[in-house]
Amino acid sequence: MRSTTVVFAYSEVGARCLAALFEAKVEVCLVITHEDDPQEVRWFASVAQIARNAGCPVITPADPGAPEVLAQIKALAPEFLFSFYYRRMLPASVLSLAQRGALNMHGSLLPKYRGRAPVNWAVLHGETETGASLHYMVEKPDAGPLVDQEAVPIGLDDTAFQVAERVAGAAVTVLRRALPGLLAGTAPAIPLDLQQGSYWGGRTPADGELSLHWPAKRCHDLVRAVAPPFPGAFLRVGNVIIHVHRTRHWSPAAAVGAGPSLGVEAGCLLATCGDGQRLEIVEAVVDGAACDAARFQQIFGCDRVPTPQIGT
Repeated sequence: MRSTTVVFAYSEVGARCLAALFEAKVEVCLVITHEDDPQEVRWFASVAQIARNAGCPVITPADPGAPEVLAQIKALAPEFLFSFYYRRMLPASVLSLAQRGALNMHGSLLPKYRGRAPVNWAVLHGETETGASLHYMVEKPDAGPLVDQEAVPIGLDDTAFQVAERVAGAAVTVLRRALPGLLAGTAPAIPLDLQQGSYWGGRTPADGELSLHWPAKRCHDLVRAVAPPFPGAFLRVGNVIIHVHRTRHWSPAAAVGAGPSLGVEAGCLLATCGDGQRLEIVEAVVDGAACDAARFQQIFGCDRVPTPQIGT
């Protein structure tokens, strides 16, 4: 059965799903991706390189709905259009060019965590699972009927990067499982109840700022939600910024009356949080160099250092 497609893709999910289409002998006529941002750490495989290795043409337009892009897609007359972690919304003018359907792979268990950065938000909110969902695209983001989805676990100390790797694997599982039905015209299209879900916007590096006035779990979840290769969490202590890359829960809790602060105990750098619970700061950086307990005391001295409140 003929199964020509145009693929919009980026990031690890994009790379793996595109590779899965080539492995399944789906005829990919064109790949549309992004130029890499030199200001961003690229931790994922190159969609463009995977396409070129397969002999597939690649373009990187600034606007996926530009007239020249629409004309190029229309001339190919694709049966399917796939979006695998492409970073821009595809307008209706693009979606309408897919003769048998335009589908998106989203990194959550829809309808939960519609929108941007779904894995980071799920980790930030302390979820115990997330996943990958393949669904039909409509003009409203992440709102079209569901074809299939696959769950993955989120451990208490897992970083968003670790979860993103699992989600990428789940995305390939979902795509491989769904392809026969899509090609045969028998795939389900289950309406999403958006009232049972949620929508979240994009995140910026500034959203990684920590306040030790928060409960320890909230601090820990933020650290792991934005840990490298994402921009990372950070604390402001006076004029010093401490980039916090990894934490873990520490027992026992702080002494009664101890306020939000940083200090060294038993050779470990510890953060006392607003609920009296403590976190060990396992990995931190100040001015580009590792900041362990010894360096912390060199910078701040041996007394505990209170930290400011930055908001609720």
